[in-house]
Amino acid sequence: MIFIKEYLKWLSTVLVLTGILLTNLNIYPVNIIFHGIGVVGWTIAGFLSKDKAILTNFGLQIPLFMIGFYQILFNG
Repeated sequence: MIFIKEYLKWLSTVLVLTGILLTNLNIYPVNIIFHGIGVVGWTIAGFLSKDKAILTNFGLQIPLFMIGFYQILFNG
């Protein structure tokens, strides 16, 4: 549980911020991959800590990133 409370949040934060940086540098599609994995990590952390604000924020981003992953896989 310590991993979830400390390391998962920090790792997910680094991934989200890296995704944002890559977006600002217009490095596509790597930006979607990093940011999407970070969002999933934060969603898991929010679920395990029962934090509804985190779960709402990041959980609702997952469908948006699924659209991005779909675009990468099927539309090149």
